[in-house]
Amino acid sequence: MNRLSWAAGGLIVGTLAGAYFFHKDTPGIKDLLGLASKAETAHSAKDEDDGHDHSEKAEATPHAAEKGAAQPTEESEKLVMASEQIDRSKIAIEDVKAGLISKRLRVPGTVIPDRNRVGRVPSKVVGTVVELKKGLGDPVKAGEVIAILDSREVADAKSEFIAALVNFNLQETLYQREKTLWEKQVSSEQRLLRADATFKEAQVRRDVAKQKLSALGVSDEDILKLADAGQAATGLQRYEIKAPIGGRIVDQLVYIGTPMGGEGQAHELYAIADLSKVWVELTVSPQDLPQIKEGQKLVIGDAVKSEGTIIFTNPVLNQDTSSARVIASVENPDSVWRPGSFVTADIAVAESKADLVIPKSALQTIEGGTRVFVRTPEGFESRQVTIGNDDGERVEVTSGLKAGEPIATSNTFLLKAELGKSEAEHGH
Repeated sequence: MNRLSWAAGGLIVGTLAGAYFFHKDTPGIKDLLGLASKAETAHSAKDEDDGHDHSEKAEATPHAAEKGAAQPTEESEKLVMASEQIDRSKIAIEDVKAGLISKRLRVPGTVIPDRNRVGRVPSKVVGTVVELKKGLGDPVKAGEVIAILDSREVADAKSEFIAALVNFNLQETLYQREKTLWEKQVSSEQRLLRADATFKEAQVRRDVAKQKLSALGVSDEDILKLADAGQAATGLQRYEIKAPIGGRIVDQLVYIGTPMGGEGQAHELYAIADLSKVWVELTVSPQDLPQIKEGQKLVIGDAVKSEGTIIFTNPVLNQDTSSARVIASVENPDSVWRPGSFVTADIAVAESKADLVIPKSALQTIEGGTRVFVRTPEGFESRQVTIGNDDGERVEVTSGLKAGEPIATSNTFLLKAELGKSEAEHGH
């Protein structure tokens, strides 16, 4: 009986202990077991008494704003932002105003060099390259010496000019002498006429020799220097080649020692291209061709954009593609557009007036609605708007804004992010 009593007692104690560990938070269990301590009771009472204070402190910590950051006002659609922070974020502000919305036609195109800004550098004489002052990719100016040749042809032409010039000077002196003698009746008129004819013949030979040098590409300045030097001139075989236009060397066709100008020899030294302007060759379908006119404006590119003007429309269609060839001239000051690149052009084929027009960059989609950020004395206000026609660059606003209101037009995604952050913190 004693063993049975001990076993029964152990079973009861084990059952109550298990109930405590698995259901210790169940009301009544602690009281049933009598295990609730005075310390636990006191701690629980303290939590109940000052629970409100702890809650306020817990809320204050996550909502503590960083110094200088945009702060939400009581309305979640507004942002408080200092002018200094707006400037640092490079957020541009523009007033809402009336404008034009263009109807645009998108067509593909290929960038090609402007044919009026491409130059080939030929050698007009037979000679040998002895110096190359410019290499591939180097910038050049119009009239700059870019190469030097040794040429027997040039040496002969310069020698002929010097000889003709010396003879001309001599015959001019003889003529003036005969003229003076005839005026003093010392010499006959026949001698004067003979001296005059010889002088004029020397003048013709001098002029022909000068024209020959000019035809070979020798500048008037160099001819004048040669005339001043006369028989003392040296380096007659030296022939300078100058750049016909300014730009960059896009092709180098010779090297030091290359023979030039002869049969089977090279005739060009360089190719120069000025890419500050380029052409865009557009492919326009026959049904769209009636909308295209010379002088129309267009924009090419997506991330980087450049404006241009249509300068030529071919009246003859391509037999293979049944499309028309259209050429546009586009500014390219930073050489962004490289010949051979494929682009898409937006051609403004029609324009319509709108009472309120804003840049498309001012729009942001928030919670499924189209919004803009209106500048306020405290910062910005997110306002929902209704939009109408757009041309890819600017968009018509039909409601939500008034003329003259200042709005953010660039980096508006930063304001959208700040607004979302503020609303999230406000929701907590």
